[in-house]
Amino acid sequence: MTKDSDSFEFHDLQGLLRFGYGRLTDTNFMLLRIVDVGSAKQWLAAVDINNAESVSPPPERALQIAFTVRGLRALGVGEPVIAGFSDEFIQGMAGDESRSRRLGDIAGNAPEYWEWGRGDAALPDLLLLLYARAGGLDEWRSSIQSEQFSRAFSVLKELPTLDIGPIEPFGFPDGISQPDIDWAFEQGTDPHQRDSYSNRLAVGEVVLGYRNEYGLYTDRPLIDPRQDAAAALLPDAADHRGMKDLGRNGSYLVLRQLEQDVAGFWRFLDQASGSEPKAREKLAAAMVGRDLNGAPLITSVADAHGKQPANRFTYTEDPQGHQCPLGAHIRRSNPRTGDFPSEVTGLFSRLKKIFGFGLQRPDEDLVASTRFHRLLRRGRSYGPRLTPEQALDPAAPAAARGLQFICLVANIARQFEFVQNAWSMSNRFAGTQDESDPLLGHRQPLMSGESTDQFRRQDARGPAQITSAMPQFVQVRGGGYYFMPGLRALRYIASLPPGTGEGK
Repeated sequence: MTKDSDSFEFHDLQGLLRFGYGRLTDTNFMLLRIVDVGSAKQWLAAVDINNAESVSPPPERALQIAFTVRGLRALGVGEPVIAGFSDEFIQGMAGDESRSRRLGDIAGNAPEYWEWGRGDAALPDLLLLLYARAGGLDEWRSSIQSEQFSRAFSVLKELPTLDIGPIEPFGFPDGISQPDIDWAFEQGTDPHQRDSYSNRLAVGEVVLGYRNEYGLYTDRPLIDPRQDAAAALLPDAADHRGMKDLGRNGSYLVLRQLEQDVAGFWRFLDQASGSEPKAREKLAAAMVGRDLNGAPLITSVADAHGKQPANRFTYTEDPQGHQCPLGAHIRRSNPRTGDFPSEVTGLFSRLKKIFGFGLQRPDEDLVASTRFHRLLRRGRSYGPRLTPEQALDPAAPAAARGLQFICLVANIARQFEFVQNAWSMSNRFAGTQDESDPLLGHRQPLMSGESTDQFRRQDARGPAQITSAMPQFVQVRGGGYYFMPGLRALRYIASLPPGTGEGK
């Protein structure tokens, strides 16, 4: 096999951070508990994990690993090192009632109803991600689950996945909008040079140990090698001379099992559109922000051939949401804003916008610059495909369908939690009111009594068209925060001697 010669440390990076493994269509996500620490360390030290180097031909299968804080403690990572991880990772996705409320995990989404991820009995120690070519998963999984594996771990739960093609369960193309990671460090982070939206993202936004979009290093566990001989296995910290970096080439992995009511989605839209097929599809596209073929509703920018690009667009020419509604799912998930709106050209106009002066309309509210809140998504669908036409049939087969949502970030609070709270669940996003994300929203009223179950389509010809009393289409079935270490960090964790964990 031939390898590339890029300067980035791809050899130390788990491959999921660079590749989506889209050609490996069969997957199995295994939530594991450690039952024998010694056997677990031996298995971790020997297992072959795919790194992020380009190889030709591409691999026929892949394995990736990530740990919960519980798993790191079980393997002997001491509390002084644990303290270097983010509070969100240490506390866990379901570890704080206030966090659950901010994430929209209330009512039917509340952790008390989850199938996994809350309560000691349902908390995993690590996540094992298996990828294989079509038809090759069973053999791959059997070879992984060796006698030593069985001594080391028990399988808490296997999360279902099923390849239904390049779409998500509601029927819309998925995975179109992904940030372009600046592996070659070609783009600067000077805000004076980044007024407009760019899809290219600093490495440090998804990988720990590198500069992020602020030009800074995200906090992560650093170890003094004079106090820990095993730390010699780790890379040097780029920003703290003499320290070893447990986080470098690692990332935080966010996992949420999102069950989608596909039949309920299309039946509600059918009722709301008077059972008129074109109106039904138009309403669905407005809620998502794309047509069923993946084309964005923004039509102001076309390429040299007159075609609308699937991802190279912004909302600059549609400030009032006449083309793509302000509350559409893809607009909330990625507002495609620069550091300042396009009309801001000088210092005075910058200051006016920063302090909120001169705003003429609610939709002129500044939406935080997107580059500080991007997510690298790596999820997979589960459940059999149900087309919109099939969903409308009262005899449509019932089955659990949804998304094993995975994203990779360097800062859980600033990236995943911000997007989920301030953009997806907010009923004040970009001047909207009484509505949250039309797909992800829980529809529960706010503590103030304001509703969140509406969806507005702004209309330049008159009043907005309002769809009311929307039901919940997506329910959270489980979730957790994980640390996906670099390969040297994994060797360090596997090498820790007994008795170096909790209380050390």
